[in-house]
Amino acid sequence: MAEFGKSHAFLKAMPGVLLTLCVLLLLMTVVFPILSPVRATGVSDNTHLGVASCAGSTCHGRLEADGAVVRQDEVLRWQEPSSPAGKHSQAYSVLLGKRSGQIARNLGIGKASSAPMCLGCHADPVASRGNSFQLADGVGCESCHGGASNWIASHYAVGASHANNVARGLAPLENPKVRAGVCLDCHFGSAAQGQFVNHRIMAAGHPRISFELDLFSSLQQHHDEDADYVARKRRTDNVQLWAVGQALALKRSLDLYASASRGTEGAFPEFYFFDCHSCHRRIYDQADAVKTGVRNPGRPIPEGMPPYNDENMIMLSAAARITAPASAGQFDKASKDFHAALALDRSSAIAAARRLSIAADNLANNFASGSFGSGQTFAIIDIIATDAIAARLTDYEGSVQAVMAVDTLLSALVRSGNITQGAAAGIRANVNRAYGAVRDPNDYRPSEFRSAIGAAASAVRSLR
Repeated sequence: MAEFGKSHAFLKAMPGVLLTLCVLLLLMTVVFPILSPVRATGVSDNTHLGVASCAGSTCHGRLEADGAVVRQDEVLRWQEPSSPAGKHSQAYSVLLGKRSGQIARNLGIGKASSAPMCLGCHADPVASRGNSFQLADGVGCESCHGGASNWIASHYAVGASHANNVARGLAPLENPKVRAGVCLDCHFGSAAQGQFVNHRIMAAGHPRISFELDLFSSLQQHHDEDADYVARKRRTDNVQLWAVGQALALKRSLDLYASASRGTEGAFPEFYFFDCHSCHRRIYDQADAVKTGVRNPGRPIPEGMPPYNDENMIMLSAAARITAPASAGQFDKASKDFHAALALDRSSAIAAARRLSIAADNLANNFASGSFGSGQTFAIIDIIATDAIAARLTDYEGSVQAVMAVDTLLSALVRSGNITQGAAAGIRANVNRAYGAVRDPNDYRPSEFRSAIGAAASAVRSLR
């Protein structure tokens, strides 16, 4: 990737979190109705034809990126085994590994490679399949771009337009809200039948869900945003993509929590929605009490109650304070009201979740309809490290989002020419220090992280 090494630095500086992210790209297990691997011969409006239909040497299957319009080596990059760019293609094969076998045995679901609970995101769960469709392709082209049966011919025809292809079923992934919706289905979960990684699945060995739309998009990017791409679609506003991703991730979380099928597990609330490390801490039993948690000013909840995982709330609050100040206060109040309602009863919590979901959706629409200038980008990085936001970085999940945000926003400033690559390289040590502070979730120290993220933000501020 030519941009200031966002993916390279992420790989080099944060092996612990990188391992989680790479595994997450592979181990997004869900429950989704999967048909038999027998391939369908009929073609419907949403038939997925399979990766082979895209892999011809005159299409996207070249060994060199020498295409006149697009790279044409996209399948090769999708298959790249040595970087996160190839993880989607390996999504099915990971089900044959030791860890997946252990998870499947713990859940009692048979073989992971044939369990609907796993195939929903480790393969393409579409019902209508063409003759070239292979379940073992994992997360193939059409998993993200949409079934190609209606647009595969039109998208390379002379005079073809992107708008016409979208009208025929191509997913307009340049639209940040559309991209967020597609990605969140597997990298967070959805209300569709079975598409949800609950606490029980994680207890069986599945990693914690972690996702940031712009960073993951960069790690999985198979195309170049050259002049032709911009003319046909649009240039990606990475800060906008980050902000929309934060808003829609929160909305997705709240909507699932409020749903009858996802919000509870038996007599208990669904613990997936809560901060993992608020419960998974060391327990002390001695005369002098030892507090293992840190009070969070954004969560007005009684001592001892598990807090809702508010990583996206924190980042969204930072973005709103800079880009939508008129709505920021209302959003923060709705966030606190939701936390407080969790201490009352489920009906109150659901009502508060729905109000907060509307506020998050409004912010997503606000972000998606506008653009982000360099001044706003600098300001968001700065505010993440100020008392208003940094005081809320008391837990591992929120802190991981914060350092990914600083990395993403810094790279956006480099790409836009507001910071040179050389100057950004000088800031990298501070960003790496922040990554190091969240390298091990079992050794997370809030004060050390806030100091590290503050140093990174200060270094960026000096270049403003």
